[in-house]
Amino acid sequence: MRFRNLLGVAGGALFCCTAAVTAQPQNTPAPAPAPASAPVWSLGPIDFSGFLDGYYSYNANRPSNAANGQINDLYNFDDKTDQFNLSALDLTLNHNPDPIGFHADLIAGRTNTLIHPSTDKDTDNYIEQAYISATPPRTHGSEFDFGQFVSSAGAEVIPAMSNWNYSRSLLFSWAVPYYHFGLRTSTPFTKTWTAGLQVVNGWNDVVANNGGVTVGLTSALTKAKYTWDLNYYTGPQNVDTQKGYRNLIDTTLLLTPNAKFNAYLNYDYGQNRTPASGSGSTAAPASSAHWSGIALAAHEQVSGKTALSGRYEYFDDNAGFSTGTAQDVQEATGTCEYKWTHGLLTRVEYRRDWSDVAFFHKGDTGRVDAQSTLTAAFIAFFGPRQ
Repeated sequence: MRFRNLLGVAGGALFCCTAAVTAQPQNTPAPAPAPASAPVWSLGPIDFSGFLDGYYSYNANRPSNAANGQINDLYNFDDKTDQFNLSALDLTLNHNPDPIGFHADLIAGRTNTLIHPSTDKDTDNYIEQAYISATPPRTHGSEFDFGQFVSSAGAEVIPAMSNWNYSRSLLFSWAVPYYHFGLRTSTPFTKTWTAGLQVVNGWNDVVANNGGVTVGLTSALTKAKYTWDLNYYTGPQNVDTQKGYRNLIDTTLLLTPNAKFNAYLNYDYGQNRTPASGSGSTAAPASSAHWSGIALAAHEQVSGKTALSGRYEYFDDNAGFSTGTAQDVQEATGTCEYKWTHGLLTRVEYRRDWSDVAFFHKGDTGRVDAQSTLTAAFIAFFGPRQ
């Protein structure tokens, strides 16, 4: 499916999503939802919070350790299957700028292993975010951050408890970056519109490998019943050369019609241009890889303790740049959440992924075109109540 066709799918999905929303009772609108948040403990000017996230996953294909390391293909953070695993142990330290502040997220577990490539282990291992913030006077509420921070792209975030589903989407895993290192700004130009500029060392890099920088433009329009985010990143991302840019367009429409029901539509389009290299028999021609995808998700707060969430995605990796195989892949996920008490919740999730090629590992040597998993997760938030 090409870019033009995806826009048609996006329009159709948005129409369906809007129809579902208008069927909901119009109560007091809710802000952008976060299913759960960690309680906070303050010691002087510093706020502390954290969480522990563990799970057990079952994969009907039973991929072996010899096949692919015994993982759920295309997953991240909760990818280890047929075993118990620690997804993340997180400790957050925060001081809101007044006018100077800072924020740090220290993280361990499988999540830390997957968000940090081996080249950055010496510079930011066990660090999800670490940046200094400033809100200078007479700048109309602008904030300036310098350091390592999570990307503005994507409809989901790294901590599982702040997402609707437990497993991360294909788009979050394969279409967008996790984090950046550099400078970012944000300015509220009106009561409902905030825009920002970022100058960073590319995708998931603390130390740049090509001497170039990536520029990000961000926009967030927040209304009573919806929020529209639009982000654009562009810059050189090929190793040891500033030739060939990587471009990303990311947009999310979050619908918040009432306090119980919310939905979002997320679309991503990426492109990576690779310059020609070598000569003679080893010459490699210039190339341009594209990837694009759409995700539609909904969240219903059934009761004070129980919530149901669903997600559907289509991802086109036409050159295999993101997933390593040229394919069109889809997934559907259903998640049930139960909050036992303040600071402890369980999620049970069924997910089905399928591709137009035999991509998914089965047993020791098999390959099939689909994968089904069942996951049970336990997330505990720690920090005394304020």
